[in-house]
Amino acid sequence: MKRTLAITLLLLAACGGSDSKEKSVFELTNDPVSVRGWILDVRGAKRGETMEMEVARRAQLFASSSVWVEKSQYASGGIAENGAFVVLDVPAQTSTIGFNAPGAETAQIRMQNVPGNAEVWLPDVILENGGAKFLDPSKVIVRMASSDVDKVTPTGKFATINGIKVPIANVPYKELQDRREYPTPPGFSPVATVK
Repeated sequence: MKRTLAITLLLLAACGGSDSKEKSVFELTNDPVSVRGWILDVRGAKRGETMEMEVARRAQLFASSSVWVEKSQYASGGIAENGAFVVLDVPAQTSTIGFNAPGAETAQIRMQNVPGNAEVWLPDVILENGGAKFLDPSKVIVRMASSDVDKVTPTGKFATINGIKVPIANVPYKELQDRREYPTPPGFSPVATVK
């Protein structure tokens, strides 16, 4: 009997002795965040000499770019031909969105204090190695769907996106119906195709 008890205690110690509450990258998040926006350009990129060359340069830039979420096995998303991106199932609170683009292979956007089930809106992103900037930081927003409001209502709380203090707002559900779709950057017009 003593021998069986000793073996059982040894097995329990070997299998479950950790008190660590750290989440695994293989766990799904219960309150995922969606991140949407568009890449404007890469810092320091040489622009095309004509409008046609610039359109071709940017199309090649976006086709050669990728996006991911650090330490998140299940986040998914991509970059469209117009530079728009959407990333779903991003962990709440603290996460880092990484971009790999020609000339900005280590670009990142760090997010802190983002509540679960929020949408983070990142328009006009300028990628650079080790970071990213926004053409107009005041357009970066964090929104939460709420059935208790009929218009945009500030919560009084803030998230931090790449060091920028961003107010969190409650919005009606109908305003977030497209949170899983690629946005359309302003001024984008697809290249004409001949049928």
